[in-house]
Amino acid sequence: MSRMKKKQKNIIKDVASERIERLFKLAAEEYSSNPGRSDRYVHLARRIGMKYRIRFPSPLKRKMCRGCSSYLVPGSSSRVRLHGRYMTITCLKCGREMRIPYHLKE
Repeated sequence: MSRMKKKQKNIIKDVASERIERLFKLAAEEYSSNPGRSDRYVHLARRIGMKYRIRFPSPLKRKMCRGCSSYLVPGSSSRVRLHGRYMTITCLKCGREMRIPYHLKE
């Protein structure tokens, strides 16, 4: 692959990452008035991420359901529980659970 193609690919991935972050900001702003639109924004962000093969940052991963592509808000669209060494986030739409390890400071 030539140097120009690699540079162009990096630019495209940077733009896609910015779009994903922008869509999550819009989803957060829109959730209180229109949760369906927030879900649509997250769905679009996931499609962009899959198309350009971009990994989502951890904070954004926790705000979306991988099962139904909905925007997760603790207490409203998701339930958060602590079990021993991990945290369980349950989507209240589809019931999918995410387990995330965490460490207590002793």
